[in-house]
Amino acid sequence: MKDNKKVIYWLLTGCLLIFIMVIVGGITRLTHSGLSISNYKLISGIVPPMNDVEWVEAFELYKQYPEYQKLNNYFDIQDFKDIYFWEWIHRVIGRFIGIVFLVPFVYFLVRKQLTKATIKKSLVLLALGSLQGFLGWYMVKSGLVDRPDVSHYRLAMHLTTAFLTFAYTFWVALDLIFPNKKTISKKLRNFIRIGLIILIIQIIYGAFVAGLDAGWIHNNWPLMNDGKFIHETVYTEQNPTYLNFVEGKSGVQFIHRTLAYLVVIFIIAIWYKAKNRILTPWQTKGIRGLMILVGVQFILGVLTLLLAVPVWLGVLHQVAAFILLSFMIFTLHRFSK
Repeated sequence: MKDNKKVIYWLLTGCLLIFIMVIVGGITRLTHSGLSISNYKLISGIVPPMNDVEWVEAFELYKQYPEYQKLNNYFDIQDFKDIYFWEWIHRVIGRFIGIVFLVPFVYFLVRKQLTKATIKKSLVLLALGSLQGFLGWYMVKSGLVDRPDVSHYRLAMHLTTAFLTFAYTFWVALDLIFPNKKTISKKLRNFIRIGLIILIIQIIYGAFVAGLDAGWIHNNWPLMNDGKFIHETVYTEQNPTYLNFVEGKSGVQFIHRTLAYLVVIFIIAIWYKAKNRILTPWQTKGIRGLMILVGVQFILGVLTLLLAVPVWLGVLHQVAAFILLSFMIFTLHRFSK
């Protein structure tokens, strides 16, 4: 029998690993650890420095780049070890995910346990995984030239690709778990799709906020500084004006906090449109999950802002976004053809 339970477990294991990867990536970003390993070694990079001599060599290499020279020139080797750990474990998990996806895929392929449709979807997954790895390298590279920080555009591409890779992996698994779909209403299904698009845009802006360190300003809610809904720095920080909304700290934060309201409104609207329909148990669970999680995520977002992004709360906020996306994907799948 093709596409058996082993294939489902394989895909769900991939989802779990991507989830862990995103958590560690969030910690890496919030602890400013992402530029601690300035050379990229695909195989030998799995092994960290093993003795004092190797640690000194790694630290001396780190000193050659802008982050140490402009920001962390007070670091001693213990400080370096602290940030090195998170970037190293992030890269190791990334390599492990590649092995977990590739080796079982080849095994299932040789054993002819995959349908043609699943083979095609799996190839897309492998392509997304390769793209994710490339974008990670591309992101780090941007912080090793002149500025002691990575490009927020590249950070957003890296993070968003991770979310999309998870979403597609989860969707493929759901196709095997629930081979029969039931469309209640095309309009409702399309409305959920719009909600998913808005959520993805919100995730992208969350990455912008992280990349620009925009969470450490305007730490007030529901209004910004000086009791204003739209602070003047939202549209005066950058020139020309439109750059404020993709490169300005105030503008990017304003978009992110405003989109949060839109995400909440859309999910409430999804619940309202579905509440008088006869739903399957899984569809009902999907809608209820969305309602609960969007409330949790909104509260976490407000607390993260008010408390100026403590690491644990920033990570929790990102985790909640990941789970909310999971429920959005699950709900859309349950309402699809």
